[in-house]
Amino acid sequence: MDISQAQGGGAPPVDVAGFIDAQPVGGFQLKLLLTCAAVLFLDGFDTQAIGFVAPALAREWGLGKGALGPVFSAGLFGLMIGALVFGPLADRVGRKKIIILSTLAFGIGALLTALVQDVSTLIAIRFLTGLGLGGAMPNAIALTSEFNPRRRRATMVMIMFCGFSVGAALGGLLAAALIPQFGWRSVFVVGGIAPLLLTPILALKLPESVRFLALTGRADARVAQLLGLINPKALFAPGTRFMVDEPELAGIPVKHLFKGGRTLATLLLWVVFFMSLLDLYFLSNWLPTVLNDLGASVPQAALIGSMLQVGGVVGTFVLGSIIDRFSFRALALVYFIAVFAVGAIGQLGHSASFVTMAIFAAGFCIVGGQIAANALAAGFYPTAVRATGVGWALGIGRVGSIVGPLVGGALLTMKWSAGQVFVAAAAAALCAALAAFSLSRLAGLGGSGRGVAESPASFEASLRPSTTAGA
Repeated sequence: MDISQAQGGGAPPVDVAGFIDAQPVGGFQLKLLLTCAAVLFLDGFDTQAIGFVAPALAREWGLGKGALGPVFSAGLFGLMIGALVFGPLADRVGRKKIIILSTLAFGIGALLTALVQDVSTLIAIRFLTGLGLGGAMPNAIALTSEFNPRRRRATMVMIMFCGFSVGAALGGLLAAALIPQFGWRSVFVVGGIAPLLLTPILALKLPESVRFLALTGRADARVAQLLGLINPKALFAPGTRFMVDEPELAGIPVKHLFKGGRTLATLLLWVVFFMSLLDLYFLSNWLPTVLNDLGASVPQAALIGSMLQVGGVVGTFVLGSIIDRFSFRALALVYFIAVFAVGAIGQLGHSASFVTMAIFAAGFCIVGGQIAANALAAGFYPTAVRATGVGWALGIGRVGSIVGPLVGGALLTMKWSAGQVFVAAAAAALCAALAAFSLSRLAGLGGSGRGVAESPASFEASLRPSTTAGA
């Protein structure tokens, strides 16, 4: 869409969302996607590294299998607080500042993890590291969402989020290579230096959200520049005003998650995130330990466990266009398949080849499904509270991610068999599937192939059973 300079009178205002929706995905959006993916790559690496080093750490410190449950949960508790706090803060100060601050914070935290000598200090450092990790994710999701056309938004967010899965999978591969040679601390040295090197690049290259800038009404020149990067042929008259056709949402951002017909949808979305992340962190934290107990060496357990994230990467690419078309209807089906994949892990644990396939399938569904849920959550909320909506969904989900490792540790301490442990994990996937199915019914998405509307008025209309959600 070319917008030429107006002749004579004042130039008409430009709807930023409409302009972006009319453009194809171009080089600027792809560069932004890769930049945000780099942040989540390191986020995923540092988040999952503690699970991959757990067997070696426990052996060095003489700890029982369940002793590291509080360490896992401390980091995830920090992730929860970071998502709950930094999401709303970003809706006030901007996405870019919070992403830079968060990346710097979790880089420093990873380096400090490499220096700890006891469990209590490790718990404290993992909590502080989690604050940074939790702040980066919702803002990378929101930023990527706000620069892409609605028809491709879920796909672009999901591809961007592959950075997290690739980073988490690389954590397993790197742990398998580094731990035998340099010890478990070397994994965190690598995981700390890389974010510190990325921080100045983010400060120079990462743009602020064009929709956020338009909402402020004080950065029209910068908005015009960013829209020009999306479409270099676009021309804007001097003094052109840019707007986002959404109502102004004043006051505490969180309260708007329960206004405009969003209450039940928000609560169901939280159930999806809670159960999905409970399952994801249950698996990612305890798979290496369980596999090690079943006879795999530490490097083998880390390598096989990394298939969870490899499956997630493949799932993300396969599911992207499907989720854009069928939304929560497809997500519900993915989680239903996950029930059987997760349950199969416990039955196949003594066969390296079969358990690898089961873990890959579980990652395809659980990790791929969670990434799809992240993308869909951004479409639930208007720009003024988008980071808040995504951040709180992730924050509530982090409660599940805290519970997951604790439940896993408790079940192992009670001497549950591998088969029983993974049946329990499959039950969480079933709950996520039912909540996603309820969302698809609630929003009238069955067969429509359209995304949830973004403005409060049209969102409220989309929740009426007889109304199709807006495109």
